[in-house]
Amino acid sequence: MAENRASANGTGYTEGVPCWVDAQLADVPAGERFYGELFGWDFEEAYDSTVWARLDGDRVAALSRKTDGRMPTVWTVYFATPDAEGLAGRIRNAGGQVVTSPTPVGPDLGTAALVTDPEGAVFGLWQADGHTGFGRRHKVGSFAWAELYARDTEAANTFYGGLFHDALFGEDAEPDFGRAAVSEVFPAMMPPHFVVHFRVADCAEILGTVNRLGGRVQVPPFETSYGTVAVVSDDQGASFAVLER
Repeated sequence: MAENRASANGTGYTEGVPCWVDAQLADVPAGERFYGELFGWDFEEAYDSTVWARLDGDRVAALSRKTDGRMPTVWTVYFATPDAEGLAGRIRNAGGQVVTSPTPVGPDLGTAALVTDPEGAVFGLWQADGHTGFGRRHKVGSFAWAELYARDTEAANTFYGGLFHDALFGEDAEPDFGRAAVSEVFPAMMPPHFVVHFRVADCAEILGTVNRLGGRVQVPPFETSYGTVAVVSDDQGASFAVLER
């Protein structure tokens, strides 16, 4: 899978391009301490119980407090769309589900929805208004990749290829998210899911920091076509990957 290159500095993203990530956490201040030391992020209040994570002034992610303790502690990737309602309808028609209907976020920031593909992998939709998405990506300390781990990779190709054709196959498309079989990295019983990847300079060094901060290495480093990857979790259990190009 691939993305159609678009500016991360205000010109918006082609529909289907990963444009934002956030973490749902029980303890946001603890998340600030963990990710602040791990990636060098600074934080500022955004809206409700959400903070922006910034790297050298650029927005790179958000941390939000879970409103219900039964909700998973998780990182979510959001795909850009000019019409969240319309895309949610297309997702239903293609066999997916709408978990959270498109809802305005913050003071004129945009509209968000949570959806699933036919196998149940959860992802977000983002219709931008005042917040267009990443202020920085693909650099050390920022979003680098999103990988879908699916059981039926051919069905995933059909679903996402149909939804996001221009982003995946359009002119000047470049890799920004992909898919693999769950069993290539995780136990076969693991549900299909997305893993958000953050770029790091030294994978081995960052794993030491994850352990020191109370996180856990879930999958040791392995080689992919896009770099060296390890899957980890923070000290609250939110899983993500680190990627050394």
